[in-house]
Amino acid sequence: MNTDNSSDISKTSSEKSKTVQQYIEETPLWADGTPVGSAQMTAMQWRIWWLASAGKFFGGLIIFMTGVALPLLAKRFDLDAVGYGLVSSVTLFGLFVGATALGGLADRYGRKRMFLIEMVVLTLFLVVVSLAPNLIVLLLALFGIGVALGCDYPTAHLIISESIPSRHRGRMVLGAFSFQAVGAFSGIGISLGVLTVFEDLSAWRWMYAVAILPAFAILVARFFVVESAQWLVKSGNVEHARLSLSRLLKREPVYPTDISLSEHDGKPVTGSTFASFRELIRNKETRRATILASVPWFLQDISTFGVGIFTPLVLSGLFDKTTTQHKGSIAHVVADDIQAAQGAALVDWMLVVGVLLAILLSDRVGRIKLQIFGFIGAAIGLFIGVMAPSFGANNEMIVVLCGLMLFNFMTNLGPNSQTYLIAGEVFPTEHRAVGAGLAASIGKLGAMSTAFVFPIFLASVGREALLSVLVVTSLLGAVVTWLYRIETAGINLEEVDLKELEQTSDPQAL
Repeated sequence: MNTDNSSDISKTSSEKSKTVQQYIEETPLWADGTPVGSAQMTAMQWRIWWLASAGKFFGGLIIFMTGVALPLLAKRFDLDAVGYGLVSSVTLFGLFVGATALGGLADRYGRKRMFLIEMVVLTLFLVVVSLAPNLIVLLLALFGIGVALGCDYPTAHLIISESIPSRHRGRMVLGAFSFQAVGAFSGIGISLGVLTVFEDLSAWRWMYAVAILPAFAILVARFFVVESAQWLVKSGNVEHARLSLSRLLKREPVYPTDISLSEHDGKPVTGSTFASFRELIRNKETRRATILASVPWFLQDISTFGVGIFTPLVLSGLFDKTTTQHKGSIAHVVADDIQAAQGAALVDWMLVVGVLLAILLSDRVGRIKLQIFGFIGAAIGLFIGVMAPSFGANNEMIVVLCGLMLFNFMTNLGPNSQTYLIAGEVFPTEHRAVGAGLAASIGKLGAMSTAFVFPIFLASVGREALLSVLVVTSLLGAVVTWLYRIETAGINLEEVDLKELEQTSDPQAL
């Protein structure tokens, strides 16, 4: 009798148990049983989103600010083309290292811990770079900044996507990602403001110094977010997951009043990060996901970061044709840099427009369609830049600007935003940070390569030849996306753990 009752109680308890994502997905019902379309985001969910968005903002701010600072740094440290490449690529090399070495650790030590560590590293090295006495210290500091920003690629995505309903995931993750474009545009604006106040070579120090206090404020605020309950369950800490989920879903009136979590199949992450890499490649289901997440990201970063960082440099060369000041003087360098930054600001605002449209369309149209369409559109924009001289010297500047604006719009509508989104969605929870970090690292390998090679090639073969190569890489990105397509729009992230990833791809949807 007692045994039967215990069995009934156990069965009832089991039936009431839900997964973390099931609790997050819950929506209210009207009295007649009609479901409400969505539940209001909680204060904690919004806090996580804003603080993750801030990390993306700093990424765009610092990287694009470096593009404006390059002419000043070149004059201050007497850089040649190789020196240009070193300064511009060292942050991207840090991104490469950070995404793998630090970002992947979020699978073992938790999303929140790495979320904090990256901001500690970023704040510290912002101080160092603004005070750098020589080129060696500057390079080391820029590398450290890159490590922090690289760690943010997987952790920011995962701490958002594992805390919100699947139906909101695409636009919320891309909404945070859009702050990279806002940061890029702000970096150009701040740099212009600094250049107008400090009309000398020291202006680059103040550009980086402006970001120190905001970075420290974000660091403090990140202490007050919760750990991912999905990760805690996968790590075997169900009670901590229950407490974390209750804080995440705290609302008025209180709901749910009691949380009973069902455990997922899976094991806590053990072994080295590189062992996880080998498992991703060896496993048939995750190999396809790894190729889709990594190769298009690599191809799009070749063009996105090359064009983004060196837009002021490309425009500087065009503005320089009409400059009347004495070449080589500090006044000439500063004035030329201001003109180039103004041109970059005109071009870079299309980054914001592109990612805003991506937010609206990603969940409706799908990640794969937008990525392919964006790659093709970016190639067209670059091809316009290639053809600019054929329109005559008087129109060359206008045509180049139009081509770069189209490129920025299409790349943020498609591959720049969708590769980031896809990389955090196609891997199971226990390998999600490692997989997303690996994809980001491979992407930054492309960015780092082009950042180092771009100024050398620009000086030796010219703008048109270089942009022609980027046209080819963009079209290749569209082909790879098509061949390895996996559509993740609307997929519950817990379902990614439970079924073959290849089945989530719908060839007919394209």
